Amino acid sequence: MANAVRFYQTGGPEVMRWEAVDVGAPGPGEVRIRHEAVGLNFADTYFRTGLYPAPLPAGMGVEAAGVVEAVGEGVQHVREGDRVTYTGSPLGAYSTERVMAADPLIPLPDGIGFDTAASMTMRGLTTAYLLRRIHPLREGDTVLLHAAAGGVGLIFLQWAKLLGINVIGTVSTDEKAEVARAHGCDHVVIYRREDVAERVREITGGAGVPVVYDSIGATTFQASLDSLARRGLLVCFGTASGPIPPIDAMQLAIKGSVFVTRPALADYIADPAERAELAGELFDHVANGRIEIGINQRYALEDAVQAHRDLESGRSIGSSVFSV
Repeated sequence: MANAVRFYQTGGPEVMRWEAVDVGAPGPGEVRIRHEAVGLNFADTYFRTGLYPAPLPAGMGVEAAGVVEAVGEGVQHVREGDRVTYTGSPLGAYSTERVMAADPLIPLPDGIGFDTAASMTMRGLTTAYLLRRIHPLREGDTVLLHAAAGGVGLIFLQWAKLLGINVIGTVSTDEKAEVARAHGCDHVVIYRREDVAERVREITGGAGVPVVYDSIGATTFQASLDSLARRGLLVCFGTASGPIPPIDAMQLAIKGSVFVTRPALADYIADPAERAELAGELFDHVANGRIEIGINQRYALEDAVQAHRDLESGRSIGSSVFSV
């Protein structure tokens, strides 16, 4: 019998339950996958709290890596026994095994372990589209990245260094500042005791930055806008502190004809060819040691409640993973 984390109502971490489940056989276009490792992402908390709506009762989690155990009719790109990873809907990755659509599965190179894949598929593909699709960055550009010591942040810092991009990163503590610097952050701003926009202006000689990457949301939105150069772009790709406030279009003009976008990873990996290209670049960097994936928190899957508490408290650094 397989096991899975499910929730029957929205709320705090305590609404999640560890249950025995019947998996069954895959239908047309589906596979049965045995998970070896499962990713823990801040987006998981959005579903649990109801910020992202999901039909209840529901499974939990959108990222995992494992082995294909059975393949349904019509599945072409993976076979029984293949090592795979994935990220995306529907919910249900917090499980020992599951039946799911085959389309999201990405073949996993032999040189990348299951734990590494489960801790970086979502974060790595997010970084890939942020750096390779959102804005045409040039070598020597300076950008602002919030949560620089987070899971996306540490991958972003290393990839930006490969591209010759300078990064001003915000963190909450001195400990996280050291972690960010060790991963290539050029300028670290500890936002609890420094004015972020003021420091950005100091670092850039008053010009501001062409792009701000903001996964925090409500509490950082104004500082992000205030940090932009004329005609700069604010990329709001997460809402860890809550949704961004309503946007006053006239303020965008006053701030220098700036732009705001709220992208979603799903729209950058929906096309199989584009997903394969982004994943290929990511996997190549990781397999060849140009980007290192540090797993700083490990949990048993049945300890999902504690894992969510740690994540929401801000105690986590870098990537976290569930062992199955």
